[in-house]
Amino acid sequence: MNKSAHESDHHQFKDHAYEQRLFKRRVVVSLVLVFAALTVLIFRFHDLQIKQHRDFVTQSDNNRIQLRPVAPNRGLLIDARGRIIAENKAVSTLSIVVERVENLDETLAELGKLVDISERNLENFHKALKWRRRPYQPVALKYNLSDEELARIAVNEHRLDGVELQGQLVRYYPYAELFSHVGGYVGRIDEREQNRFDDEQKRLYAGTDSIGKIGLEKFYESVLLGSVGQEKIETNARGRALRVVDAQPPQAGSDIELFLDVDVQKAASEAMAGRRGAVVAIDVDSGGVVAMLSAPAFDPNLFVTGISSRDYRALNDNLDLPLFNRSIQAQYPPGSTLKPMLGLGGLEYGIISEFTRVPDPGWYQLENDERLYRDWKRGGHGAKVGLHQAIVESCDVFFYDLGKRMGVDKMHEFGNYFGLGQHTNIDVPSERKGLWPSRAWKKNVRGLNWYPGNSLNMSIGQGDVLATPLQLAAMTVAMANKGRFIEPRLAKSIAGESTQMTVRSTYEGKDANWAQVLKGMKDVVHSPRGTAQSLNRDLNFTMAGKTGTAQVVSIAQEEEYDSEALLERHRDHALFVGFAPAENPRIAVAVVIENGEKSSEAGAVAKAVMKSYLTNRFPLEFADAK
Repeated sequence: MNKSAHESDHHQFKDHAYEQRLFKRRVVVSLVLVFAALTVLIFRFHDLQIKQHRDFVTQSDNNRIQLRPVAPNRGLLIDARGRIIAENKAVSTLSIVVERVENLDETLAELGKLVDISERNLENFHKALKWRRRPYQPVALKYNLSDEELARIAVNEHRLDGVELQGQLVRYYPYAELFSHVGGYVGRIDEREQNRFDDEQKRLYAGTDSIGKIGLEKFYESVLLGSVGQEKIETNARGRALRVVDAQPPQAGSDIELFLDVDVQKAASEAMAGRRGAVVAIDVDSGGVVAMLSAPAFDPNLFVTGISSRDYRALNDNLDLPLFNRSIQAQYPPGSTLKPMLGLGGLEYGIISEFTRVPDPGWYQLENDERLYRDWKRGGHGAKVGLHQAIVESCDVFFYDLGKRMGVDKMHEFGNYFGLGQHTNIDVPSERKGLWPSRAWKKNVRGLNWYPGNSLNMSIGQGDVLATPLQLAAMTVAMANKGRFIEPRLAKSIAGESTQMTVRSTYEGKDANWAQVLKGMKDVVHSPRGTAQSLNRDLNFTMAGKTGTAQVVSIAQEEEYDSEALLERHRDHALFVGFAPAENPRIAVAVVIENGEKSSEAGAVAKAVMKSYLTNRFPLEFADAK
């Protein structure tokens, strides 16, 4: 077969119509697929560019615009003469925005090569990470960087994503230990506090990680805090701040002017000379607390940015309890410091008079009772002891007899007028109210009846009686004011507006009775037989006062008190209450020296405080009282 015949056969079997139909079908299918794909793209484009446009714009803005809270300046605490006792100090802070960090452990390790990061820094940082906070809110790692540390971080900041250097104000207490208990301190907000926050508190604390923990800082937290502000920050792709787009400035907290006086507080601290105890001094006219000292104390600056576990253990495990505020929380038997007040009660109720005399052989005995209630003076104070001598020489037997005749009900009623067993309502938290026992109290609490012997112990401020140093100072103010009980206060003015004095009650006693008791208190210091006559040296003003001692451990009836046989912490507490000048009272003071034994030493502390106050407040009248 030749070639032309073969080609003829090939053209004979080829179906051109079929091939044309097949081509058309393929074109149609291709067009449908292309159209379908275009339709999907159009719908997706519409969804992204039109329906979700605003959402993506918002997300885009969020990627480059961040809202950052701005902490307000905390209000200042200022003493009566304009000196700042709690201020804000500018420091440089190393912070981390953890959302911008790929590997936190590596970043921390790298930072550790550049600056000194302590275990305390890491401990506080990891605690803060667990707290509720806004996304992209920086978490402080270290405060108060040195210039050298700032330079190292600045040079390497470009390769440390999420690491920021910030200027920040932190609380600073320039007088350190001097006002640690009464002024208190701020510390980092802990998880328990955060869990108690409501929505409004979460907003208020969005810009700060500190809150008042104790003392004035805690009591006036809402006043001192201020209102948080807000900044809109433009950031780059790596999250670093470029500029502030918009800002709502914060509102600073209010400053508080106090009655406290730095000089008087220093005088109290120096006079205590490292001994344990408390001193409270109150202005008689206003009820303003001019000094409130608890010793020993601590440095509140340790707590501001988070105290280390080691430092806290050292304070918490200290046998001298430096964290314990003795001025408002320690409850001591007031001892003989109550005698003038109870003596006044005996006169007012007509149980005794200026002519009443009681024999004191050195002991007192109830009928049908073998027990001897001993006087502190072993040989007694004489055969005919009256109220004046009983106050001046602190005769226990006279007051045993008064306690028996007066009874618990009248003693309890009269003590209520002078604030015993009650909160004073001072403007610091955690005040305790002591114990001024009654017949009902003993029955309800102990399930026992009240016995005459209980009244004898109560009449000399022993037994179940307990009082805080603040209560004793407030009682002394009421004695100086002849029955007017003023609630003590620390804040003199808030944001320039004066606080109000509160007179809780006024006991209207007879002038003759007041004169008799107050003369006895004056002669405690100025009489040759007074228990505090040693204070009369180098005085150019008059003092009225009352010494006291309080047993720490019981001494058997047949035994004598032997100081050298007792451990130091088992020895008697020394107390003194008083006011000055005696004729025109301006300041009242209460002092407790734990295990101090000699009440005259407590009186010496009160004398130093009075001198400081009168010299500084009334220099023309008391210029020589130094």
